[in-house]
Amino acid sequence: MPELARIREWAEERLPGLLAEHRVPALSLAVAAGDETYEYATGVLSTTTGVTADTDSVFQIGSVTKVLTATLAMQLVEDGTLDLDAPVRDVLPAFRVTDAAASEVITVRHLLTHTSGFEGDVFVDTGAGDDCLERYVEVLAGTPQLFAPGEMFSYNNAGFSTLGRIIEVLRGEPYERVLRRRLLDPLGLRHASVDADEAILHRAAVGHLVSSGGAIEPTAVWSMERSGSPAGSRLAMTARDLLAFGRMHLAGGAADDGTRLLSEESVSLMRTEQVRLPDIHQGTGWGLGWELFERPGATVVGHDGSTIGQSARLRLLPAEGVAIAILANGGETHAVFAQIIDRMLLELAGLPPEPPLAPTGPAPQDATRFLGRYESSTAITTVSRTDDGRVWLDREPRGVVAELGDQPFRTELLGWHEDVLLPVEAEGGIRQPVAFLGDDGTGRASHLHTGRADRRTAGGETGWEA
Repeated sequence: MPELARIREWAEERLPGLLAEHRVPALSLAVAAGDETYEYATGVLSTTTGVTADTDSVFQIGSVTKVLTATLAMQLVEDGTLDLDAPVRDVLPAFRVTDAAASEVITVRHLLTHTSGFEGDVFVDTGAGDDCLERYVEVLAGTPQLFAPGEMFSYNNAGFSTLGRIIEVLRGEPYERVLRRRLLDPLGLRHASVDADEAILHRAAVGHLVSSGGAIEPTAVWSMERSGSPAGSRLAMTARDLLAFGRMHLAGGAADDGTRLLSEESVSLMRTEQVRLPDIHQGTGWGLGWELFERPGATVVGHDGSTIGQSARLRLLPAEGVAIAILANGGETHAVFAQIIDRMLLELAGLPPEPPLAPTGPAPQDATRFLGRYESSTAITTVSRTDDGRVWLDREPRGVVAELGDQPFRTELLGWHEDVLLPVEAEGGIRQPVAFLGDDGTGRASHLHTGRADRRTAGGETGWEA
């Protein structure tokens, strides 16, 4: 296929320099167009050992795991043992968050679409035993409700750990065993590893983070807690393996050998928009597990993933039969992944690259709606205005992300459109727009949104009534 030949030429010529520019130690890429595939890997899996990456190297796929968890949930829906619109309590009677009314009405669909409304970054280690998800769901009893179930989108890791527990209860065995028996093995993913014990049998990438001195260094730990497995804390595989999962969805739910893992109807439903996202230059909508990205003339289906110093992206173009899987182990991966995806979509589908973000001017003169303090379990963010009228964002990491080395971030905010402002400074190679949503009753925004909805805490809590 001429397009894949051009991709091969571009990758081999451009990617080593691109990785060096953005300090990415290693990258693995797999691309499919119809029945043709191309694989490429470069760099080192650890800057300490110097072991080189090849196409058999395994990287953690992070939150891309959520689409595998969603697929397992949809298999249960097809079996008739799980109802998307039934309350979570129908399967997990003990499920609850701090808001009693929300606990009663949160559904499986809310979990799959990140619209349940409870705090989603609950990184609690409940042990390495097979009871870790059962114990994790018990921990959620102390989790605050940020907004009414179904009111808005807010990315929620805890919701997918809860889905993992639902899968365990209905299948009668631990999540990882269900994952292997119902997806990994039927797809023939020979390198897929559910934990470090399995990953060590392969050529495994080590994550890298920026040290206090500014250097890119290997992480001190390989993975996060087991209770986060359904959300993406541990699963590792090759780019080829991740591509095979994507191709199963392109094939309407059938593996390469014809084994049917999901019906065509379920595959289509998973990529049908369930909720619209704020305009913050991420996806435009969310399906049942999949994130949806609108490009001129096409909808791209995908998911991103990040763990401790490792990153992943999976993108599908269903109508064109195109799948792109990219894995990396540190550095400014956002910038690298964006260039790769833009190039692949241009070559394989004629889709033009996304234009760069550009501010429309200074922040609005009346910025009162934006100013204040917003909190989540992973950050305290303050939006303030100086005497000269400029608007500033200061974010202080807290909890597990602070322990892992996340640094404070400060940037000026400029106007972009309506209630969305654009940071001057890039973070991790990306300038993430900041949306201000809702109303706290005084005309001020109730939530600051960057994919997660952080609740205003200065000047009064926001809440909801059933």
